Parts: sequence; C-alpha cells; structure tokens
Amino acid sequence: MSQLLEMLGCQYPILQGPIGELYDPGMVAAVSEAGAFGVLALGFVSDLEQVKALVGKIRELTDKPFGANLMISMNPNNDQILEILYEAGVRVVTTSGGSPKKIYPKIKEMGMQGLHVTLSAPMAAKSVEAGADGVVVSGTESGGLRTLGPESTNFILIPLTCDMVKAPVVAAGGVADKRGYRAAMALGAQGVQIGTAFLAAEESPACQAWKEAIMQCGDAGTVRVPLGPMAMRAIMNPKMKEMVSQGEDFSKEYNLMNAGQAWRSGDFDLFPAGAGQVSALISKIRPVKDIIQEMVS
Repeated sequence: MSQLLEMLGCQYPILQGPIGELYDPGMVAAVSEAGAFGVLALGFVSDLEQVKALVGKIRELTDKPFGANLMISMNPNNDQILEILYEAGVRVVTTSGGSPKKIYPKIKEMGMQGLHVTLSAPMAAKSVEAGADGVVVSGTESGGLRTLGPESTNFILIPLTCDMVKAPVVAAGGVADKRGYRAAMALGAQGVQIGTAFLAAEESPACQAWKEAIMQCGDAGTVRVPLGPMAMRAIMNPKMKEMVSQGEDFSKEYNLMNAGQAWRSGDFDLFPAGAGQVSALISKIRPVKDIIQEMVS
C-alpha cells in the first residue's frame, strides 16, 4: 500500500477536486462510497454552523473516509473548521490559496495530516518544508485558479516534483480516464485529483448548462482568463470568441466575484464556465462510480 493510501484510508488513490461553491454532501459521499476520497470544498464557507451541517450530512450518507479543502487566505475561520472536522472523524485535509506556514502548525496540533495544492515544483518543496504531509501538483492543464506566468504541463511537473520532494505527490490536471490515471502513476505520482470529470458527473450539483459546456468543449477549447493578479482556466464560449476576434481584453470584461452566480445559473456571458483542458475528453454524463471504476480497471 502506498504512503498516500495509508494516509487517506480509502480504496483508490483518487481525490475529489474542490470546486468553488460546489460543497454538496451528496457528491462528497458518492465519491467516498465509490472507493475514492471525497473532499468537501470549504474555501467559501465561513459559517461554522453551516460547516457542521455539511459535515454531519456527509456522515449520515457514508461511513467511508472523506476530507475537506481549506483555502488558507480566503477563510478566517479555518482553525475552528479544523476542530469541527476533527470532531467528525476527518483526519486528512487539502489546503490551497495561501502559505502553508499559516495553517500547518494548527493541522499538526490537531493530529491531522494535509496535502497542499501547488502549481510548481519549487513551491511543492517549500510546502513540504512548511509541514505539508504531501502535495497536489496542478499542471497548467488544470481548471481552477492559475497564475498569469509560465506554467509546466503535468508531463514535466509530476516527475520534477517527485524528484524534489520525499512525500506523496498527487497529480491534478488532464486526468479523466484510465489513460490519464496510469500516465500520472507512471510519472511518479501516488494518486490523482479529479476536478472536471467529477464536475460533469451525474451526482454533481453543477447546473446542466455547465455540464453541457464541458461535453461540448473540443480540443484547445479552454483558455486562461486573466483576473487581476491571477487567472482561471475556462471554456471558450461565443462571446469570448468574438472578443478574441475584436482584440478585446478578457480582464476588463470578467470579475471573479460573478463566478458563483454565473455557474449556478448557467449565464456564461456573465462569467465563463470553469474547467480544465481535459474537458475535450469528456463526452457524456456518468455516475461517479462508473468514472472511478473505469479509471482503476
């Protein structure tokens, strides 16, 4: 058994990627019930009673291991959230969006373990030095928040990180089926984190328009949208294609604060549908269990 599987306590080394406001207990439970590691996205949940309710609902739906994602710089109540998670039996979290130095002393104090999400090998090494028990390396293929600068693909990032850190490495980006899963393992990763493929799953709380956008996305159908000091990978839509033809600047048109409303309603003119490049490989909506079983078969 790998070090990662020992840490997670689940059957398969597959983690659910946290996505914005999609903190649905049913989805987390479905991932865990299928043998993978469900992860509750708590980056935008600061109400402690809501956290208790969400965690409690997951516990009602499954007795399998699950975790949560904490965004370090976004949520002022992370310390209290860690205590709630510990009381519910959660022992592993993922962290992102800030310096691990700010949260890992508390994670260690609670007797918990954590995997920090990074976008580069040097940052992965610094994260382990700061106390992370492992890292999730997110290649430029990935959806979610990105940098504005040069980034490596996972074919480079995974082995580079594995050469630099002596801790479990989880690969995020470009994995939707057993080909990507096996490739990540061959490159040295002990597991994978799945975002876009689960986003388009049957149990996903994402609106139908979002799932349709993923399934209709073709080769080179995503782009990094600049958002001030950062960027987000999103699916190109007719409005964006028109903006490109007119030489217009995405950064002047889109505001990250509108993402939640757009993604709930399917109004992608307000803010584009977030997704990774792997969208081009997703052509149908499937149950979470089917996605996982095909991946590990």
